[in-house]
Amino acid sequence: MLISFPRLYARTQGFRLGRPQRFVVAPDGKRLLFLRSGGGEDAVRRLYSLDLATGDEKLLVDPDAPADGTVMSAAERARRERARDRSAGISDYSADSPVRLVAFTADEKLFVVDTADGRRTELPARTPLLDATMSPDGTTVAYVHDGELRTIGVDGTGDRALATPEAGEVTYGLAEHVAGESMERHRGFWWSPDGRRLAVARVDNSPVEVWYLSDPAEPSQPPTAHRYPVAGTANAIVELLIMGEGEPVKVNFDWDEYEYLVDVVWDAHGLMAVVQNRSQGTLRIVAVEPETGRTRVLAETTDPSWTTIVPGFPRRTREGSLIWTADRGDTRRLTVDGEPVTPAGLQVAELCAVDGDTVLFTASSEPTERHLWTWSAADGLTRLTTEPGWHTGFRAGGTTVISSGTLDRTTTTWPGGTVRDLAVKSPVVPKVSLVRAGRLELRTAVLFPSVWQRGERLPVLMDPYGGPGAQIAVADRRMYYVSQWFADQGFAVIVADGRGTPGRGPRWEREAAGRSATKLLDDQIEALETVAALYPELDLDRVGIRGWSAGGYLAALAVLRRPDVFHAAVAGAPVTDLRLYDTHWQERFMGLPSDNPTTYEENSLIADAPKLERPLMLIHGLSDDNVYPVHTMRLSAALLAAGKTHTVLPLPGASHIPPDTDLLTPELHFLRESLAAPR
Repeated sequence: MLISFPRLYARTQGFRLGRPQRFVVAPDGKRLLFLRSGGGEDAVRRLYSLDLATGDEKLLVDPDAPADGTVMSAAERARRERARDRSAGISDYSADSPVRLVAFTADEKLFVVDTADGRRTELPARTPLLDATMSPDGTTVAYVHDGELRTIGVDGTGDRALATPEAGEVTYGLAEHVAGESMERHRGFWWSPDGRRLAVARVDNSPVEVWYLSDPAEPSQPPTAHRYPVAGTANAIVELLIMGEGEPVKVNFDWDEYEYLVDVVWDAHGLMAVVQNRSQGTLRIVAVEPETGRTRVLAETTDPSWTTIVPGFPRRTREGSLIWTADRGDTRRLTVDGEPVTPAGLQVAELCAVDGDTVLFTASSEPTERHLWTWSAADGLTRLTTEPGWHTGFRAGGTTVISSGTLDRTTTTWPGGTVRDLAVKSPVVPKVSLVRAGRLELRTAVLFPSVWQRGERLPVLMDPYGGPGAQIAVADRRMYYVSQWFADQGFAVIVADGRGTPGRGPRWEREAAGRSATKLLDDQIEALETVAALYPELDLDRVGIRGWSAGGYLAALAVLRRPDVFHAAVAGAPVTDLRLYDTHWQERFMGLPSDNPTTYEENSLIADAPKLERPLMLIHGLSDDNVYPVHTMRLSAALLAAGKTHTVLPLPGASHIPPDTDLLTPELHFLRESLAAPR
């Protein structure tokens, strides 16, 4: 039976199932570990080993699929939500220093596998458990059970508590909400290189407000309590302790000023931590003495707006040079011991690996592309990728594995071959034109129906994200499967990255300060008008807009404040009251609500409800603990109070991650009816 694109898109999780991921290159550069499910509609991830000399692939672990009715623990659900992970089977894994022994969890049980002979052992750890991490020496696995940090020998002996919560809202070894959601830190403990000690985050959530989520589809179940740090309110108290030998040692940070523990790195040169203050104007790297907890400053970045946490940084080379970034003028540059080693105009995006004294990182001078580079003192700066696209990499032992998405293909390669990709091929093939719109040269993608001929009038669908956290107008076809499907239903689709999106340098990113609703709308309108000038066939009397999360906010904003331009909107999981989002993310751009109440009020949507003149569909998961359903409920209530007709599509049990169900068809029907598009 032929499956519709929307159903296939949902069943394949956006054509991501079956695609290899979570790569680890062995330190000798001869083997590659990775996760991959068994096919394009199989959500169960398995662990594989690839011999990079022969190209031979070996299945190391094939976990059983979760039994029907298996209930995932609340802690595991929260971890996967922060990581945007909907997989089954092996979600993550860790290895010892030689990458021989691997620890992983499946069905929330703990296992160790020997990559040499494939022998798998289940360890009698307490369950359910989280974040199982192998010690570098391969003797011990640390894990978290019920907020308690525990260790167990790889032979199954010696299971013991290393740190036990003193109260119900205290956890050891877990990342707090804002770390996972806004800082990209999903870990809460870090092994010393010799495997004898651990740096451990102690999190006290008791100061954080309690919010509740309930599922109306399950009225017999009580609401679930969550600790959610709303902008302007108290954060969790996060401390760092050194454990494993004698009494725990508390690291002496100035926690009254530096509320955020951004990252911890423990390497051959010692222990260092990255901290950030509440206003996010200072980002500091400190060296830590594990024996005493004393600290000294290694490097510091300040900015009057905010300091940016760049993924993967900082790290150190084999000889001890500190690898970090610095915003110099309008360029984010790679620095080595404080000195820039990349040129002006090349925007550093992410640190991928440090292999000896070679640094592997991504950067680009063109925002629609992201390329892979290396730097070393001996060889200087080298560009590894040239084809326009979105590239990243993994490296150890002198071997580099490159994962690439372009407008033509998606591949993962090493010098001798390609890693097998079992993802289902999308029946929709994006045909993307990238343009620069308006005086700001907004990077913009344009898509038309596959069989469209010039001269045929088309309604327009704007399909932005619009938030400062991501770019989507890029040279990577994976971003456009849904956009092209909408185009094939009879729309001209425009995807535009406005001011504040990453990839165009620090000054461009700082345009997100204040999260100006006017700027957001002006940028989308400028992209629309530029594309309409290039293609007079666009019917500017029939312009729709759709989006999710930040894009949902932008979609609702568009029809509420610019109904002269936008004639219908689908807003998924929108933030409608900016005071009801979390501290680290919202305060970065808008400051404290008590200091800037007008900014929060002017850019929120509730007060705009009486202005609604155009069709608006609101979609929201009722178990969303990132953008809580209160945002859609309050806007809907305000619209009802103002007598404004609108559509609400609630998703029982769904989180902030769009569920594996067909949401595209109801969106299409709504937009067609609202814009009277030809069927």
